[in-house]
This record gives sequence, structure tokens and C-alpha cells, in this order.
Amino acid sequence: MHSTRRRHTLTLALTAISTLGLSPAFAADPYPTKPITLIVPFSPGGGNDTVARVIGQTISGPLGQQVLIDNKPGAGGSLGAEIAARAPGDGHTLFIGGVGSHALNPTINPKLRYDPLKDFVPIVWIASAPMVLAVHPSVPVNNIKQLIEYAKKNPGKLNYASNGNGSSSQLAAVIFNSMAGTNMVHVPYKGLAPAQVDLMAGTVQIMFSSSVAIMPSVQNGKLKVLGVTSPKRMLTLPNVPTIAEGGFPGYDMDTWIGLFVPRATPDAIVKTLHDATLEALKSQSARDRFEAVAGRIAPGSGAELDALVANDIRQLTKVVKERGIKPE
Repeated sequence: MHSTRRRHTLTLALTAISTLGLSPAFAADPYPTKPITLIVPFSPGGGNDTVARVIGQTISGPLGQQVLIDNKPGAGGSLGAEIAARAPGDGHTLFIGGVGSHALNPTINPKLRYDPLKDFVPIVWIASAPMVLAVHPSVPVNNIKQLIEYAKKNPGKLNYASNGNGSSSQLAAVIFNSMAGTNMVHVPYKGLAPAQVDLMAGTVQIMFSSSVAIMPSVQNGKLKVLGVTSPKRMLTLPNVPTIAEGGFPGYDMDTWIGLFVPRATPDAIVKTLHDATLEALKSQSARDRFEAVAGRIAPGSGAELDALVANDIRQLTKVVKERGIKPE
């Protein structure tokens, strides 16, 4: 008799929950229930890391949980992406992705152990930023034409840094080498931050870098910028020409950063994260921090980010095939 009553009471409770449009799990265990991990596939101090920390700080309030940054550098962003793709789809693991992890690596690495379109759900297209062609002050050049002349007179003596094999930084330099007919030597690092340290020390002489990461060093005079990779000049560097203006029409290597979660994440959690992130990006403090390092907030929907990834994969597949680019 008592067992029958208990079953009847449970049935009524579940019916009430169902009537409110909630599943029993979410009614008893609302999201998020613990600190959230935001995986960054590069070392601390780079552009992705800078953006991740701004996002983490601004969404922690609306979500009511601390956002912990977990740097997982390696393999041009693919190591961190693989870890994120295999994480539980419960909304407690987020991933900061970009051109390298979601578009370039899939085009040059047939053994990649994740699929950027099938293994992730895009949350928000956070920001876009051009890269800049930066050189150490000891390099006796002041524009792109002079750089090419110097590189051709000194073949193999100019080393360019990147944030890893298969990174957008490497691709930007490979395409430049190909179009200019130069032979600059690639030196891969596990992130832009350590690469930038060696660039400022003169250990390497050149780097195509996210403008977000490198602008402070440019502003304090520790590095020179010869060109920007976008089709248009940067507002923060109005006197620096685009590489296309420097003699290479069609050169275009903008970077972007987006927020993703593992594919199994429920739609309700995806929406919660989407709304919290868009709301956070409206804050003046977040905008000020982005603008301080030359990034530009360009919030877009998950669908727009998904389309961006698919389009970049198509375009980069064509570029990689035409120029015979392979992971080094």
C-alpha cells in the first residue's frame, strides 16, 4: 500500500516537472553545477589566450560559476581541440577555436583525430583580427619590398617563427614565401607567446602574428610592423600598408576566434552559453580590453560560425593544394 502511494507521488511529481517543460535531470540539477573549464589550444599570452581570459571573466557572472582557463598547446592547436572534442558534453568544457584548429589543420593533416564540423557545436563567433608581419628591429628593412630584397640577397638567413606546425601563423608565412619567391626558414613554437619572446630577443627575425598578441610589443617599439594581412588597413595602424598593397594583390589572411562545445552538449545548454556570451560581449569593459590589443569584437551566431568554418575549410583546401603546402 505504502509502495503504491510512493509510486503515485513520484508519478505526480514527474508529471508536474513535465508540465513545466523541464526534464527531471535539469529540474534537480540546473546548469552549471560546477566551475567551467575553457580549453585554449595555445600557451598563455597569445591572442587566443587573451580573448579566452576576457570571455571567461565576463561570462562567469551570468553563469554563476568560475571559468577556469586550461592551456593545452601543441600541434598548431589540434592537441587542445582533440581534448575538447572528447570531453563530456555537459557544458562544463568549452573550447576557444580559430583558423588553425578548425580550418587549417583539417586541410593539411589527414591523420587529424577530430572533425571540426562533426565533433563541435559552435556557440558564438567572438572576434576577428588581421595578422601583422612583424620583424626584429635589427633587420635592416622598413617595408615589404626591402624585406624581399634582403631575403633574396641572404637566402636561408632569415628565420620566421610561428605558433606551431599547421598554424595560421605558419600558413601566412608559407604563402608569403611562395608569392615572394623567398626562402625564409620556419621555426615552430608551442604558442605565440614563446615565439614572440624569441622574436623580441632576435633569436628569430620575423613572425606573422595575431595582432591581438603582438600589438603591445609594437606599441612600445620592441618590434617593427611591415604589413597587415587583411584586405584593408587596420584602424590602429593606419600608416602600415596591407601586404596586398606591398605588391601581392589578393593576399588575405584574417584570423578569427570562436567559442565551441563538444557535439553531445544539449541544446538548452548551448542556448544558455550563447546568450551569456553575447551578453558579455556587449559590456564596455570587454570592448575596451579587446580594442586595447587591436582585436575587434564581431559577435555572430552559432550558425554563422559554423558557415565560417565550412567556408574556410573549402578555401584553405584550395590554397593548400595549389601551393603544395604540407605540415613541416
